[in-house]
Amino acid sequence: MIRKKWVLVFLLGFVFANLSAQSLTEKANDFLNSLTPELKSQTLFSLSDSERTNMNYIPIERKGPTFHDFNDKQKQAALNLLKASLSSQGYEKSREIMELENVLYMMENKTTKKPEGKSYRDPLNYHLCVFGNPSPNEFWGWRFEGHHISLNFTSTKNKIISSTPSFFGSNPGIVSIDEQKGKEVLKSEGELGFKLLHSLTPAQLKVAVFSDVAPGDIVTTNKRTVENIETKGIRYGALTPEQKKIFTILLNVYINNYEVNFANTFMAKIKKAGMDKLYFAWS
Repeated sequence: MIRKKWVLVFLLGFVFANLSAQSLTEKANDFLNSLTPELKSQTLFSLSDSERTNMNYIPIERKGPTFHDFNDKQKQAALNLLKASLSSQGYEKSREIMELENVLYMMENKTTKKPEGKSYRDPLNYHLCVFGNPSPNEFWGWRFEGHHISLNFTSTKNKIISSTPSFFGSNPGIVSIDEQKGKEVLKSEGELGFKLLHSLTPAQLKVAVFSDVAPGDIVTTNKRTVENIETKGIRYGALTPEQKKIFTILLNVYINNYEVNFANTFMAKIKKAGMDKLYFAWS
């Protein structure tokens, strides 16, 4: 019997897009120029700084200012930068994940009143860092990160050249309390994953399901270098035409979190490399 637990992992490599990063560069500079000197010094890092590779998706202490530090103008400038990097789908998903911090707080503390200074479960406790000098002609990047969100971008020559690492998570998976009861932020991912799973024949299931127990965490965790990952699951080419359609729709749910031109080029690169090199694996 397949348990209703699932892990779907995409190892997102460097990708290139036709997306003009001029608006992204402008949004980054608008954000930086809105900051006080003190906040700007907390936000800016060199592109070679070790902080650049300090990725995590759990609630920990982080560098970079948060929405607690910003006035309304600065908050809007920060959100404009996020909007310039993501699609409307990706942006809304980010906002909904942030709002789940309120749900977790209520579930864990049995109250809606937050004690002063509390930040462990906090929808404003998301950090922004800019790496390098935002310019169309130089390499630069930026990061938006907090509990269950880690978005990292690199840009140069008016193109986004990297969207790694990227992470969207959801806790709880389905809200069971308050006026948000029933809300499921990653609903499409879950429904399509189960739809593809349930479409598999017994013989296909033996190939696709690699464990009866879901991993306790992401297989690669937050390591900078991924090594020795065994290829598991069922190959795209081993699916029926209808199963391939579901697989592609599911893949697009992840790809389409990014700005549309970047997402289109990302998908074109995957297809050029060969869809048959992709696998669907379930535990």
